[in-house]
Parts: sequence; structure tokens; C-alpha cells
Amino acid sequence: MDWEPLRQQLEQIFDAPVRLARWTWEQWLREADTEALGKGAPPKSLQKEQQFVFLLHKDGSDALVLSIEADRVNQAERQLVELMLESNRLQEKKPLASISEEERKVGMVRDWFKQQQDLGLSHAEMPDSLVSQLSLYSTKIPLLLYGDYSQSRRVSYQELKKLLESFFDAEMILVPLMDKEWLILGSEKMLTMDTNDDRDFGEEDSIEDTLAAIGYGLHEMLENEWVGDSHLAIHYPIMPAKSLYATVLQLRETMMLGRTYHMGSNMHLPWMLQLEKLINLIPEGEKASFLERVLKRLDAVLDTETMTTLEQFFQLDCNVSETAKKLYIHRNTLLYRLDKFKQETGLDVRTFNDAVLVKIALLLYKVTKRK
Repeated sequence: MDWEPLRQQLEQIFDAPVRLARWTWEQWLREADTEALGKGAPPKSLQKEQQFVFLLHKDGSDALVLSIEADRVNQAERQLVELMLESNRLQEKKPLASISEEERKVGMVRDWFKQQQDLGLSHAEMPDSLVSQLSLYSTKIPLLLYGDYSQSRRVSYQELKKLLESFFDAEMILVPLMDKEWLILGSEKMLTMDTNDDRDFGEEDSIEDTLAAIGYGLHEMLENEWVGDSHLAIHYPIMPAKSLYATVLQLRETMMLGRTYHMGSNMHLPWMLQLEKLINLIPEGEKASFLERVLKRLDAVLDTETMTTLEQFFQLDCNVSETAKKLYIHRNTLLYRLDKFKQETGLDVRTFNDAVLVKIALLLYKVTKRK
């Protein structure tokens, strides 16, 4: 295998000479002092004098190593290079086509994410050497995609990237994070795209409306192009160099909340899940106590029709006329259903306090019924 492109890539990242050398495997073990470390396997790198030396490849009794001046690499970057080289060694064992330079770069981001996740961190700032590789200094719109496709319909990096750039007619950054999970970073210019030609003159969309339109449009396209369902979460614009890791954790939380409390939805918006996020923080014992007090009155009356009626009523801000239109029923029919619910439960959802109580009970009711 030609290791020269990889050596040159590291030189470009650290702006310092990177040397490729061949050692014997015995020399590597001796320099690593494996037994003294008390480990069965040698380390992925070591420090020899003023150099960091990285294990690149083991070939029988030989070892290929890369060395770089120690003062040009901090500890986080050292670990990142270790992950990168380990990923390369795994790629050697797979009968896959060679990957592009761009895939190598996003692979480094993926490896860094995994490293922070393994450390259990909730916030981490990316190294400048990594940020510069993908030009992450400008504002981006982050989306998290989970493609629930079958094993026979695996989606490649190049295939998905081409699909995204064709849809948005713009360059996109795509990072594979975990199996079937992809991070998408789009330009802030996406916010100026005309997503609603039917709006009234002078009416402006909020940033939430615009982001939702972007997400729903993308999800619809993916549904048409992919075999299998997909879930999508979107976030407010961010500066990736500072907050990309924390944003990914928030996107994962948004998707988890959406899939937990709204099973029929595939598009998950954080500003629509604020109550669900708060409820999810409540200890299980407190949830059970609340449900015991409220569900004893609700359990017998929450049939499918009542659930649908209440959910639409809350979704449309407790507006009777709009809810009746949405359900294709007469206004008086809706009032009859709400009055019947009040008679059987003592809760009038046309009042603020009871509406909040029933809304929370419905969210928890759906979750507990699936357990």
C-alpha cells in the first residue's frame, strides 16, 4: 500500500515534517516497553526523545512508523492521529474501494467524536487542526439523519452526499457518525431559500418556520429516494468550530424525544419538544406518582377517537373551529366530545390549567402504555 498520501496529509494538518520509517517489530516492542506498561498489547504511539512515533502498519516482523516533532502535537491531537491510523489499519482488512481524500477528512471528525463519546464528555471543542480540514469556521445549519434502511440497501458516503448536494444545489459537509447515523452541515445561505411561495405579501417566516421547511423538504426527498424510513432532526445555526460536539448531542436528544413521545413522526424539531424534554428529566418515581393520580380518571376514557381529538385540539392551540375543520367534523360534534370528556374526568381542556394537566398526562400515557 502507498502510505505517502497519508504522510503528506499529516504534514499538511500539522504544518511540520512527518517522517516514514521502517522498524523491526522487536524494536517497536522494545521502545514501547510493553511489559513495563503492564499491558498485553503495545501502545499505538510512543515518545522517543523529542518525537512522537505512531504505529502505522505491522508487516510480519517489520513495523512501519510515522514520526513528528512532539512540540507540534498536543495530547488531544496525538490521540486523534492514533484513531485515524487505527481506522486506516481496519480499512486495510476490508475489501472496499479506496476512499477519497474528503472521506478521510470526515473520517477524522468521526473518530474524534467517538473519542469524546468514549470519554463521556458533554462538551468538547474541536482541535484547530481538525476544524481547518473541513473549513468549519463559518456558520452552518446542522441536521442529524438516521436512515433505517435494510442491510441490502446500504447507502454509501458518495451516494448520500451527491443526493444532498443535488437537492440543495449547494456544497454540503457530510460526516458518518455511527451505523446509519449521519451529520449534515449546510450553508447558512439555506435560510434565504424561498421555501413558501404561497405566503401572503409582507408575511415573513420565522427562523423556526424556515428550518422546519428545510427539514420537511429534505425528509420528503429522502423518503422518495431511499428504501426504508428515515428520521431527521434539525438545529439552529451554529459555529461548528466551537460547538459542533455539543450540538450533535442535542440533536441526538431531540431525535430520542421525538421517537419516544411522537412515534408517528419522522421529523423532529427541538423547539416543538420543550415540554417533552422537561418531562423526560422527571424521575421515574415522580412520573408514576403523577400518572397514578391522573390516569385513574383518564384510563377508561382514552379511546382512539378521544386521543386523536385531544391531540389535534392541543396541536391547534385549543382552537375549537380549527380543530373541527382538521378532524372534518361539525363544531358542535367537537364540543360534544369535549363536554363528554369533562363529565367523565372532571377535566375541562378548554381551561388553561386542565389543558396543561391533560397534555402532560397524554405524553406520559403513550410512553407507559408501550412499556
